[in-house]
Amino acid sequence: MGVSGSGKSSVGERLAERLGWRFEDGDRFHPAGNVAKMSAGQPLTDQDRWPWLQAIADEIDRVCGAGERAVIACSALRRAYREVLVHGRDDVRIVYLDGTQDLIAARLAARKGHFMPPGLLASQFGTLEPPAQNEHPVTVSIDAPVETIVDDIIRRLGPGRDSRNRP
Repeated sequence: MGVSGSGKSSVGERLAERLGWRFEDGDRFHPAGNVAKMSAGQPLTDQDRWPWLQAIADEIDRVCGAGERAVIACSALRRAYREVLVHGRDDVRIVYLDGTQDLIAARLAARKGHFMPPGLLASQFGTLEPPAQNEHPVTVSIDAPVETIVDDIIRRLGPGRDSRNRP
């Protein structure tokens, strides 16, 4: 989880690869209307987000119920959003990609072909509620190369985090 430009897709893809799990980008669960709204530079409302979050929560339930493993990249900026996604499960972990607004703004300025315009970054930071300790997050700094970030996540998830074990 993290704001747009924090590296959710890049880190998530590499983490999934290293764990031998499947990767899903939460953006693919957005209804077309959400994508159009963000592409037009309009921030989403909670009313826009609930169906998107529920679709991701349904995928998490499906994956876990089938005994599969996946890394799903999703902004999950507010605690209420994470509660929809996790809803009390102890077999799901939140990884928070933490970075400064200046660092992420520079990344967004260099990014091409993404529907999320850099102008919405301030609204994302305004919405962001970093995970609390009682959410048991893995919080990692994004001020490092992707491989270093992934190494840190795997180390902090603990031993035995491979395709046979769930965090």
